[in-house]
Amino acid sequence: MAPSRLIIFDCDGVLVDSEPLAAKAYERVYDKHGMPGVHGGIIAQCVGMKQADIIVRIKELTGHQFPSTADGDIWAETKALFSQELKPTPGITAFLETLEGGSCVASSSSVERINHSLAITGLARFFGDAIYSSSMVKNGKPAPDIFLFAAAKMGANPADCIVIEDSPFGIQGAVAAGMTAVGYTGGGHTYAEHAARLTAAGADFTCADWHEVSRQLSGLGVSA
Repeated sequence: MAPSRLIIFDCDGVLVDSEPLAAKAYERVYDKHGMPGVHGGIIAQCVGMKQADIIVRIKELTGHQFPSTADGDIWAETKALFSQELKPTPGITAFLETLEGGSCVASSSSVERINHSLAITGLARFFGDAIYSSSMVKNGKPAPDIFLFAAAKMGANPADCIVIEDSPFGIQGAVAAGMTAVGYTGGGHTYAEHAARLTAAGADFTCADWHEVSRQLSGLGVSA
């Protein structure tokens, strides 16, 4: 019998269509603290990173040093936007309802943000406690730490894991973990070169919607 495959989902931009809202939150908070010029194009270069690494990257790109005492402002603004506007990615609910086998979430976001996102979009019921955050490991994506941690917690061999990611950093982390990497480009933050960049990062294939993900997974022995 073939080994059971574990599906590891990124959260932001894969399960929930959050990246445009998250970018808006960063813009607003940096403006609030007198640091203009942090726009969607800047944040797009940080997709897939955890917050601490995003703040470092924004400083590299703009020179703005966000005050550590105000870190909570980013989540407060993000949470408010999510509560008002966050939606699941198109088709993900139906996909999860028919998915067979094990699955979990491995995200660069905090546990609080992951749980909030899944709760308000109605997706929490699909994952239970199988929620893993980069805050639980030493290194964030593109390091493989979060994926290896999730696999260990779920009792899965990394070679039997399939990661679904929307960012090059996430794809690189999945590849480094020795897992099959699926690039997803169905979120609201997608762009013309999105699929090509995911492929360049090492994605085994890319999909623009959940119907295509289902078709591709069936070729890997996963029913969805």
